Amino acid sequence: MKTGTCKLLVAFLALLLCNTCALSQDSTAPRYLDISRIEYATSLAKYAYSSFIKSSDDLQNVLPGLVFKKGMIHTGLVPAKDVAKKAVLRFSVCNSADTAISAWFFPGFFYTDVSLFKQEGQSLIPLPLIPAPIKDNLGYRKITVAPGDSMSIIAVLELTRTHISTMKPRLVHINRVESFIKDIQEDHRMYNMVTYVFSGLLLMMILFSMANYVQGANKEFLYYAAYAFFVGGMLFTKAFYDMRPNTIGYFFEGYLDYVMQSLGIMFYMFFMQRFLVTKKNHPFLYKLYNVGIIMIVVSILVFSYFHFFTDNFVAEYNVENITKMALLVMTVIFLVYSLRRWKDKLLRYLFWGNLLLLIFSFISLLLYLVTKVIKLPGIWDSALFYYEIGLFLELVFFFSGLNHKNRTNIIAQTKERERLRTENQMKEYEKELAVYKAQQEERQRISADMHDELGAGMTAIRLMSEIARNKMKESTPVEIEKISHSADEVLNKMNAIIWSMNSGNDTLDNLISYIRSYALEYFESTPIDCKVHTPETIEAKEITGDKRRNIFLCVKETLNNALKHSKAGMIKIDIEIRENLVIRISDDGVGIDIQKLRQFGNGLKNIKRRMESIGGTYTIENKNGTVTTLTLPL
Repeated sequence: MKTGTCKLLVAFLALLLCNTCALSQDSTAPRYLDISRIEYATSLAKYAYSSFIKSSDDLQNVLPGLVFKKGMIHTGLVPAKDVAKKAVLRFSVCNSADTAISAWFFPGFFYTDVSLFKQEGQSLIPLPLIPAPIKDNLGYRKITVAPGDSMSIIAVLELTRTHISTMKPRLVHINRVESFIKDIQEDHRMYNMVTYVFSGLLLMMILFSMANYVQGANKEFLYYAAYAFFVGGMLFTKAFYDMRPNTIGYFFEGYLDYVMQSLGIMFYMFFMQRFLVTKKNHPFLYKLYNVGIIMIVVSILVFSYFHFFTDNFVAEYNVENITKMALLVMTVIFLVYSLRRWKDKLLRYLFWGNLLLLIFSFISLLLYLVTKVIKLPGIWDSALFYYEIGLFLELVFFFSGLNHKNRTNIIAQTKERERLRTENQMKEYEKELAVYKAQQEERQRISADMHDELGAGMTAIRLMSEIARNKMKESTPVEIEKISHSADEVLNKMNAIIWSMNSGNDTLDNLISYIRSYALEYFESTPIDCKVHTPETIEAKEITGDKRRNIFLCVKETLNNALKHSKAGMIKIDIEIRENLVIRISDDGVGIDIQKLRQFGNGLKNIKRRMESIGGTYTIENKNGTVTTLTLPL
């Protein structure tokens, strides 16, 4: 027989055999799962048939016409159009053992209600509701099969309103349910540990922000604390309730996680408005964030309405997706805006933080979409992990931007404080100058009045006393002599007072010239020879009238003491000008006995008091005569 003919004959026999098997099998006949052979957990995917009904449908009424699909209708995530419906599973179990065997039925995540019925023909008999005696037992239902018996079971499953539900029903050995739960949670332990660490980091940010708010009353840190609270709370709650079938965890996954995330982003926008001072510095961003805040508030309200008051999960799901897409567009707009203002260093920090968060969010979304195609090792397979990396990097650049802003603010505040201090000093100087000018004017007026009124009067008294003495000649009374002498003294003192009060004399060279002139004139008619040594050149330096007057009176008192008590033949006045004005008055007299000075002598006390009042010093010592030194810092 030829080779070609043999091949045709073999193909024909194979085709005929296949058709015969197909005809001999009942495609609708149930495949029984022997419950006594379950050692740990067995998937029902190969044994069950699945379908969906409306949430308002009565199973007993729709069951006769319900079309079941072999296996699971959705092998991946349940699409939004079926989330608001009820999933219906039909499977058959038997018991080949000689005792009754029980197992736990677990539909998978996320199912808020599970009802089991025993099907007998078209009748449904509810099975007893016996939850597993464990924590987080939502969804676990007990099935018991008598020895040598079998049954068909209908499971009606109500899904949590979330887009991450899956159809992975299993039967778990009656005594292995706790191990089964631990094994499920163990797969996610590393993911959740990372999330806990990041949540702790956000908790530190909350405390840091609150401390900044309390210390500096910076309202933007209050907003950042709210942002960290909602985002950190969302991540912590997601990790805490991960793989735990309970009502709170399912409510969080179905509703609260989106609301918390949206509120966090809203407070972040409030923070950015104040942190960047957008109303003043970036009006476009201020309006953009206002639009974003309004959009989030409306989104939360609409999302809540669809979630609590309708069965339209598709609309609810679309609200969430549209909002996230709009926020994505806003992030891109911010990045473009920051690029156009690249010179703003603070915007640059925020640009890199938002860019990295956007990139890792895309990676997270991409991994979430291809999770059935690509399987990465360990924690790198977690989509949430990449989102947390993005948040961490965004936080790092935020800290860098905050450090830059704080440094800039400190410099600006320092400059402002210096400006205000300088301005206040200038105001004080202006006040002092005004007072000084008023004082100078008053001094000028008083000195002029004294010169014009008192000076003229004293001069007249002196002249009249001289005339009276000349007329009387030898018979001149002593009183006339005293009047003339007193008039001379008063006139000299008045001239000294007028000199000290005249602001035109408030210079160092004028003071030295006046001291020299007074000293030479004072000792002119006395037995004491006076010599005054002054610097060849005297720097033009101003000295206040108060200092000038006290220095002169101290010199005058010293010269008067020398004339009365020194018994000297010569007195020398040395004047030096360096950093200080030093006036040294020395005589060759009997010297002064420091130990025998009168305790309450007013002359020397007055000299000391006057010098101390103007910041100077005074010393007196015996060096072959008396040496008095007056020192005044210039």
